[in-house]
Amino acid sequence: MRPSLPRELHDLLERGRDRQLRLAVTGLSRAGKTAFLTSLVNQLRHAGLETRLDLLPAAREGRLLGARRVQQQDLGVPRFPYDQAMAALDAEPPRWPDPTRGISELRLTLRYRPSRSGLFGGETRQLTLDLFDYPGEWLLDLPLLGHDYLSWSETQRHDGGSERAALFADWRAAVAKLDPAEEVDEARLAEIAEHYASGLRAAREAGFADLQPGRFLLPGELEGAPVLQFFPLPGIAEADRETLTALPAESLYATLARRFRHYQQHIVRPFYREHFRRFDRQIVLVDVLGALNAGPERFEDLSRALSRLMQSFDYGKRSLLTRLFAPRIDRLAIAATKADHVTPEQHGRLVALLEALLAEPLKDLRFSDVPVKALSLAAIRATEGREVNQQGRRSPALRGTTLDGESRLLFPGEVPDRLPRADFWARQGFAFTAFRPLPREPGTPLPHIRMDAALDWLIGDKLS
Repeated sequence: MRPSLPRELHDLLERGRDRQLRLAVTGLSRAGKTAFLTSLVNQLRHAGLETRLDLLPAAREGRLLGARRVQQQDLGVPRFPYDQAMAALDAEPPRWPDPTRGISELRLTLRYRPSRSGLFGGETRQLTLDLFDYPGEWLLDLPLLGHDYLSWSETQRHDGGSERAALFADWRAAVAKLDPAEEVDEARLAEIAEHYASGLRAAREAGFADLQPGRFLLPGELEGAPVLQFFPLPGIAEADRETLTALPAESLYATLARRFRHYQQHIVRPFYREHFRRFDRQIVLVDVLGALNAGPERFEDLSRALSRLMQSFDYGKRSLLTRLFAPRIDRLAIAATKADHVTPEQHGRLVALLEALLAEPLKDLRFSDVPVKALSLAAIRATEGREVNQQGRRSPALRGTTLDGESRLLFPGEVPDRLPRADFWARQGFAFTAFRPLPREPGTPLPHIRMDAALDWLIGDKLS
């Protein structure tokens, strides 16, 4: 590239030559996005020296020469904190990196030899890989683009006798006294909005996933701004639309609807337009085991959140013109994370459960002829497999160190290969324990399960 050539034009040309790829790493809170990105960079950085990437042909065949971090295009977005993440993993004892708190990105340049050499045999090529990370909480806002305030309110009742509803008891008690037509009291509105945000935070801590608006959970620079001071009105319905829309601008309903619209148009839509619509490929990380361990209400909540989220992405094949000017996600991976928390013979069942959890979105993707692959992985291993003699039988088990430093041998139980029925929940047949990352020798690649399979699906065709 000539030094005078603008970076934007260079990137456009590289996209046209199919030598630049934009990969989104997405998933809800606690799905393991930071661990995945850290491991991905670490594996590629080691690929030219020693390989644990046997399922990635370019690495297995010695054609992948390695990767280097380079300056990213958008200097206004924080760089993904890879060095800080590695420092946490290399600490004594090792600890998990801090979770994502905002947008970050990282650009890698990969050097490789194509599988079919040119006339001179020693040809090398480069692939620019842009990686993007976002808080899982912010992803939950994307489905809001398909609603107006009234329709969104109808989806956010938080009623009934469920555990989730109990977490919103203070908000429901406060909002029950409101009349949509009354003149808005700004102080009271802010107070009730905080009750609603407190319910969202409590639900997140309790393991629920389907939580909107997501910025209420990670407000950042919007903390205290009126755009985050709204909430649903559970007593309103579509049949009342004409009456509600005729209310004066100073009414409670009109104020809440206006703030919802501002949030939708000035917070959510730019986030989608500036970032998600520009991705080429995507991996969606899902903590299936955490939801399975938490019980039926949280498991169903995760399924609902993922189904809504998957409908928000723009999937489809691309021509050269769409690649240059209107990128769409043309290949998708869906991964059940933390596979090292079950024994290897259960990994297939974990994938089957993931596919059952996302059955409807997967049907839509396959109908649209979008290549999609479901897999299980552990981006950074936290356990080692063992066989234990139990009453004369060899039984698979796992050994790891818990977060409080206790070495533990675990028999995690059986993962269902379909959506759990009532009898599974009745016997509580699965036990999940959080472990520290495995220690390793300095300078060696991070131990993983099937990161090479994920890399092959996401970028392997670009390295052929």
